[in-house]
Amino acid sequence: MKFETALLHGDKKEKRTIQSKATPIYQTSAFTFKSLEELEGFYSGNGNYLYTRSGNPNTDELGEVVARLEGAAAGVAAASGLGAIMVGILAVAKSGDHIIATDDVYGGSFHLIVEELTQFGIDVTIVPFSDMTQVEAAIKENTKLLYTESITNPLLRVEDLKAVVSLAKKYNLKTLIDNTFASPFHCQPIELGVDMVVHSATKYIGGHSDVTAGVIVGSKELIELASAKVVNLGVNLSPFEAWLTVRGAKTLALRMKEQSYHAKKVAEALLIHEGVEKVYYPFEQNGAYGYGAMVTIELKQQADVSTFFRSLGWIKIVPTLAGVESSVSHPITTSHRAVPKETCEALGINEHLIRISIGIEHYEDIISQISMAIEQAMNK
Repeated sequence: MKFETALLHGDKKEKRTIQSKATPIYQTSAFTFKSLEELEGFYSGNGNYLYTRSGNPNTDELGEVVARLEGAAAGVAAASGLGAIMVGILAVAKSGDHIIATDDVYGGSFHLIVEELTQFGIDVTIVPFSDMTQVEAAIKENTKLLYTESITNPLLRVEDLKAVVSLAKKYNLKTLIDNTFASPFHCQPIELGVDMVVHSATKYIGGHSDVTAGVIVGSKELIELASAKVVNLGVNLSPFEAWLTVRGAKTLALRMKEQSYHAKKVAEALLIHEGVEKVYYPFEQNGAYGYGAMVTIELKQQADVSTFFRSLGWIKIVPTLAGVESSVSHPITTSHRAVPKETCEALGINEHLIRISIGIEHYEDIISQISMAIEQAMNK
């Protein structure tokens, strides 16, 4: 199937007692059994559902949809993107093991890996994946996993996934890639040999800023391990949010085409704006629709950042991204607030760095509104 078709249709028609066109919402905490023998059948592998924390048709559908789009064998939904990252790491690493992560990840992921996972007894090394020699030098005898993002947040560096996979295979390591910014529309890391792919489905998979959800996909063996962590750690997704996310995913291709095309136009316009010091956008990726719907800019040092944010008009200030409406965020005070100052400075994440999430509005209106805000900031 082509991508747009795979969004809507699985390989087989689903069998239901009532043949509804849309999947019903199984808004239940538990499922019933007709006998003790039927209940015992669940534990012996002959039953489907017991308790929604351990599985639900809606959460299963979401895992299956994203797995299909990513070309993976299986997938499981979690309560958030961070929840999905956590279960993916814990599926392959335990106390006494070591993982390596890139230094330019999303701030929440950085905090999870550096602050929380170390309390599980997992050793962590943070290095720039832009230099694979440093990654290789960090590998130890107990290293189990390499973790990075296909497009990094907020600096939009496109990861060399082939190099990451090659290094991992050389040392028999697993790979976990956050593909949130690219979405399966632009990138399918599984096809490049990546072991597990994670999404904050809150963002482009759901697409409408009305859910918080995560999904991790990979081989059946790895997803079985991750699924057990979802159940045992209680990071399962609710049926209604899974249903909303699947509904949103059906328009992923339409949204990503439009938003990515607009993002490239915005990036090109801001590249020559006199108030902009630098534009972060993967221009070298010459896709027909651009490459992702995020644009990050660094304003000139003389620009008043507070004035910029106050002058945005209909563009909202939001501490997240994606959705059909354009929005902006200030990484140093939101996503990377908990990241050490020296780490942010080394990466170039400073007070003048602005992350822009491009929506489906006409790109000329987006450019006009952001340009106006920059001009106000420069004339303060």
